[in-house]
Amino acid sequence: MYVEKKKISGKEYYYLKASVRQGKKVITKTVAYLGKGTMSNEELNKKIKEKSVILKEGLSKESNEERDSESGFIVNIKTADEEISGILLQSFDPDIVLVKLKSGYNIGIEKSRIKEIKKISKIPETEFPSAEIKQDEKEKPQISFVITGGTISSRLDYTTGGVKWLMKPEQLLFLAPKIFDIAKINSIERPFMVASENMSSKHWKEIAKKAAELLNKKENSGVIITHGTDTLHYTAAALSFMLRNLNKPVILTYSQRSTDRGSTDTVLNLTCSAYAALSNIAEVMLVGHATTNDDYCFALHGTKVRKMHTSRRDTFRPINDLPIAKIYEDGKIEEISHFNKKHEGKVELDDKFDDKIALIKFFPGANPDILEHFIKKDYHGIVIEAGGLGHVATDESELSWLPMIKKAIENNIAVCFVSQTIYGRLDPYIYTPGRKLLEAGVIFLEDMLSETAYVKLGWVLGHTRKLQEVKDMMLKNYAHELNPRISEKTFLY
Repeated sequence: MYVEKKKISGKEYYYLKASVRQGKKVITKTVAYLGKGTMSNEELNKKIKEKSVILKEGLSKESNEERDSESGFIVNIKTADEEISGILLQSFDPDIVLVKLKSGYNIGIEKSRIKEIKKISKIPETEFPSAEIKQDEKEKPQISFVITGGTISSRLDYTTGGVKWLMKPEQLLFLAPKIFDIAKINSIERPFMVASENMSSKHWKEIAKKAAELLNKKENSGVIITHGTDTLHYTAAALSFMLRNLNKPVILTYSQRSTDRGSTDTVLNLTCSAYAALSNIAEVMLVGHATTNDDYCFALHGTKVRKMHTSRRDTFRPINDLPIAKIYEDGKIEEISHFNKKHEGKVELDDKFDDKIALIKFFPGANPDILEHFIKKDYHGIVIEAGGLGHVATDESELSWLPMIKKAIENNIAVCFVSQTIYGRLDPYIYTPGRKLLEAGVIFLEDMLSETAYVKLGWVLGHTRKLQEVKDMMLKNYAHELNPRISEKTFLY
């Protein structure tokens, strides 16, 4: 143990610290706050005794559980400078009190500044309301939902300050009751509740299978899938390849703000998704806010879309493509670009997928030895985000990637290039190094997005390991993933 002195706004504050081993690491924890002002060693020792500090795994007698039990209260906090009201949340820094303000923002207050914390009342544990599934007598087209998790399926937890899953799928529809005026809900499926960063091809297959079953029910006009945003574009690409001969709309939608916030994008996204599910557009498409306002949504091709902002409600943008349509809250659909139309056929599930694939990024000074790892681990395919028109270090560099790329291809690994620039098209013919890479067997994927390329490569390798067949399939347009003519309008649309 030792005493740490901090100087804050010209004043000295004293904390008792302890070093604690956690596994192979040694971390420092605050055991107790000892006071402020200039103190001698004798005074500090007296303060320690007065506090009656009891150590347990480097913590004070105020355990984590005791600290956490205080959260969830409406409090009034007095400091020397101000009074702050809000909801007390769990704080993972023992020196900080975390409070959620009425504005919805969280602030941290140093304990050393606090004179008094007055508890007003405990936030009651209330269940988020549900919408009863209305099945009135009016003839309406039918749609189905597949709920998978993400912010759109969550609400604020006033204990932790984070979010937690809604308990029932019907709770989601409570926020957008207009859906019941638009369509009849045929079914609501919840195969799993997973944050999108925890998804894998196993989850894509499960969603695809469920979507195919629902699409092939005659009474269903379309399917809406709710999903987290972080990897939504991967899932959109996966469904675009796994659902062959698509006969009806498949909508993926989301929310950037949790459902209980006033600024949530859930309501407009769900409403527009319902209209899209009843449209004549037989595509896997992502539907969500087109602007930061609540004016209309875009419908975007599942293979030409990317999350472009961490928190904006209009985070998903079309890349090297125009939106399929604008969809308004009143049901108006403004068609913008190409799409396949609904038909009476049956959708075919084709969910073969090879997980022995990788997506890596080239950067200046990158050592090509990284490719050796994938060769030794018997990977079957690699997508490399190359610079510009399709460049990596070659003959002029001490770290040429060309020999290792050749070795990978000789070991029957499909090596594909996409561009780091996101926008634009690869062209290996402009510069000599590009031609050498092409001759070595690199597959240049034109204007395909890296995430789409990664998913498509796994899907293609699920069908064949023959490199020529892999190349032919990767360069074949299955779901608008390749745009033969990129309009100038598509840049930063």
